[in-house]
Amino acid sequence: MLLIDAKDISFSYQKKEVLKNINFELHQGDILSLIGKNGCGKTTLLKVLLGIYKSKADIKILSKNINEYKNKELAKLISYIPQTHQIPFDYTVFDVVLMGRLAYLNLFSNYSQNDKQLAIKNLEKVGILHLKDKIYSQISGGERQLAFIARALTQNAKIIFMDEPVTGLDYGNQLKLLKFLKELANEGFTFVKTTHYPDHALYASNKVMMLKDGKVLDYGLVGNKLTVKNINKLYDVNVEIISKENYKFCIPKI
Repeated sequence: MLLIDAKDISFSYQKKEVLKNINFELHQGDILSLIGKNGCGKTTLLKVLLGIYKSKADIKILSKNINEYKNKELAKLISYIPQTHQIPFDYTVFDVVLMGRLAYLNLFSNYSQNDKQLAIKNLEKVGILHLKDKIYSQISGGERQLAFIARALTQNAKIIFMDEPVTGLDYGNQLKLLKFLKELANEGFTFVKTTHYPDHALYASNKVMMLKDGKVLDYGLVGNKLTVKNINKLYDVNVEIISKENYKFCIPKI
């Protein structure tokens, strides 16, 4: 199923053009990694796709132009997990996950029993049901990421955007999170995530888009496009890509 069909995405901050003619498609179950140097436009692209930044591009979500959706309609299709997320009040983890149902509430309605059961189900799904009564601000970075994924699932979003999802996580939690994204993709969830790590794109993505100076350096299946040559063009470094037991990873070439 084609979820996103984006054509001619360009965007400028005042007179500085930061995205130039971006085109891509995203199907159900895809995990697309956006990679490139700092300032190449990765986060800006996410915000254009979310409708936060307005662009004259032709962006269709489920065959409907993004500008034709009301905010609540779009919130039922797309969820956003930012790089850092601070909650200003002492909400519990359960409260934060339950907020995923806000798009389904009327102005004066309260959460239903079904909403609460869905939040519990997704806390259990991501493995943090035991944290449901903990104060969100007092749990670890990895646990917060899982809580926000549970919130996205509770939101029932078909597409989940993640900005640097492994930021602040230790190595073990990075791998656990990436493995979990692959499992969710196999269930039909779809992800667009930014990353600084080609290794993570090789491990957890089936598609990659490499951005350089706001333009697409290359885009397509990760096994075909995330090559030694492209990594050198993108980061100005020499690497070797090693394959072992169906897993690829980069090592510096000295």
